[in-house]
Order: sequence, then C-alpha cells, then structure tokens
Amino acid sequence: MVKLYCISILYKGPTSATWLKSAHDLQSISFFQRGPVQEFMLFCAKTVVERTLQTSRQSIKEGEYLCHVYVRADNLAGVVISDQEYPSRVSHTLLTKILDEFAEKIPSVSWPNLQERDVAFPQLNTYLAKYQNPREADVLTKIQGELDETKIILHNNIQAVLDRGEKLDDLVTKSEGLSMQSKAFYKTARKTNACCSFT
Repeated sequence: MVKLYCISILYKGPTSATWLKSAHDLQSISFFQRGPVQEFMLFCAKTVVERTLQTSRQSIKEGEYLCHVYVRADNLAGVVISDQEYPSRVSHTLLTKILDEFAEKIPSVSWPNLQERDVAFPQLNTYLAKYQNPREADVLTKIQGELDETKIILHNNIQAVLDRGEKLDDLVTKSEGLSMQSKAFYKTARKTNACCSFT
C-alpha cells in the first residue's frame, strides 16, 4: 500500500537546519517503534536539508523509504518521507505547495528564530491526510502543470548525500537531537537490517 509518513518544514540556517513544523502518520509502524522511527525521520530530514543547496531538489532512496527534499532560495525547506511506491512528482509538487502557503502565512523574518511549538500551521496535518492517496492528489498536481525547471537529483541512499568522509553512524552517535532510545533503536535496526533502514 502506498504510504506518506512524514512532512516537515525547516529553515536552513548558515550552520544548521531547524524544524518549523512537522506532521507524521506512523500508524502502519509498530506502536513501540513509532517514537524512535519518528525521531530518526526528523534527524534524517534535518541532515538532508543541511546538505542540500538552495534552489535544489533531491530524492533519496533508503531501504524501503524515499526522502524528498526541496530547499528554496530563501532557505525555507521541506521534506516528504514516503514509501518507494509513492510518486516523486506528487511529493515534490506537495512540497512546493506547502512551502508557498507557509511563506504566505508566516513572515520570513521570523523563520530563523521560530521554534516548532510556536508555529501555527495546521494545514500540514490536512495535507498529510489528503495526499495519502496519490491518485487523488495527482489530479491536483496535473492542474499545476510542470513542477518547475529545477532538476530533481535522485540518490540511492543517504550516504551519497553526506559530505565526503562523513558517516551516518558517526552523525547518529554525535546527534543531540536523538534520544538514547532512538540511538539504540538505530543500532539494532542497522544490525538486523530491519524497520527503518534509513541506514
């Protein structure tokens, strides 16, 4: 079954990215694994945004997931995490739509200092529910026409996005954004090559 798991909006600062808003649908994942999976999806979203250039789009395959990212010229960034069956074109059109709406509602001067709890943007949950069925959503995307002239780069795994010499294991170990439970979950998943094979 085609699945959309996560939509995140971030601000790409000079040294790191910060979350502005996220929505998740992890009902298809085991109850006990949802917390660590959600944390790891947010970690991956932040990592990918930090390594994506302005005005660029990327789609990264990792295990059973696809991570789509778009960073605008104003450093507003969006990430959609889906299964591999979900159409990339729909994901990237959704990112454009969400970021445009967010920019209209929330002034850009506030983005660098915002914290997720202070951001009122309930549309993200609405879009996450509405776009679960890509066929229905695809009708909307066809109306919009061509995405834009930005080339979407497809990577086969997250390692291809990391800087030369960087390793995902090291980033996970150093991360302050992941709990000890999520780090342990990552290590176990990596050993068994199970669940969130974002690794």
